[in-house]
Amino acid sequence: MAYLTVTNATKRFGETVFALRDVSISVERGEFFTLLGPSGCGKTTLLRSIAGFHALTSGDIRVNGADLGRIPPHKRDIGMVFQDYAVFPHLSVFDNVAFGLKPRKIPADEIKKRVPDALESVHLTALAERLPAAMSGGQQQRIGLARAMVINPQLLLMDEPLSNLDAKLRIELREEIRDIQRKVGIATIYVTHDQEEALAISDRICVMSDGHVEQIGTPEEIYGDPQTQFVANFVGTINQLQRGPTLDGILETLGLSQADKSADKAAWSVRPEALVLSDLAPPASGEAVAEIEGTVQKYTYLGREAHLFLKTVLGEIVVHVANPARAIKHAHGETVSVQISKDALFGFDGAGKRIATGNTPAQGAA
Repeated sequence: MAYLTVTNATKRFGETVFALRDVSISVERGEFFTLLGPSGCGKTTLLRSIAGFHALTSGDIRVNGADLGRIPPHKRDIGMVFQDYAVFPHLSVFDNVAFGLKPRKIPADEIKKRVPDALESVHLTALAERLPAAMSGGQQQRIGLARAMVINPQLLLMDEPLSNLDAKLRIELREEIRDIQRKVGIATIYVTHDQEEALAISDRICVMSDGHVEQIGTPEEIYGDPQTQFVANFVGTINQLQRGPTLDGILETLGLSQADKSADKAAWSVRPEALVLSDLAPPASGEAVAEIEGTVQKYTYLGREAHLFLKTVLGEIVVHVANPARAIKHAHGETVSVQISKDALFGFDGAGKRIATGNTPAQGAA
């Protein structure tokens, strides 16, 4: 049985506005579970419902078998980390972290032991007596993280905790958060709209849109095996291929069945890194591949990879080349050939659901 379960959660504001639509998720003990989606998709509403800040219209939430709907927010034993740091400017770092322990009537000797341990875990031991106003945004967010963990909560909830930090600091702190969470082993639910952040730190990801769950899976499944067109478009870069005789010929070459090709209003797409320049392709191994020609519109060298923007009969597409040779550049107007394999194609029906293509069967959205 999962440690946290949310079953058929619906949250309605007024008669017609649905923030959550029949959402069901499960989180295992010690798991880092991320709610990912655009603004307004319902991820923060779901997080705040778990915390007790919102009451569900219907559905239930259970932790370790206990019905949270029957427990007031301040007794749910949940640690919360907010995006705006929420530190007390007039209290020292030590007292900020200790703040949540005092209402729980933790003995002073225990506080003196637990707070230094929490500060050590977030690398703030040397700053215990400093006031937050003299600290950076990253350091203030570490205070919030330590304060949430020091109470030894049964759940740790994080609502876009890195959104107010600069890009470099976000990357550094997200790795620290993941390392700390693994060490303490607290089941964590993390909200973000940043797809790269979600892929980097999560055990599993729940992609949401318009108040419902699109897909739940590991980072590898979410990126490499999207089950809806929304997930494919939202997570990572994707090339949408224009329908027409050329695409029909490619589908035929790759051995896709007539049923696959004739799916109602089928849409086909491919990741930029799944396309291979023909002059860089390894010798054929018997696997069917199709080729298209494109005219280089732009070539961008980024060190570890290069991006080619091509104009083709399938529309404008992007090709990512890993470890590009510095001596090889593709000039504007140059014609290049690109290979597409069957496994690289994602097909979606008129409802935006994944079409099974033999080697990559559709698995369902959640």
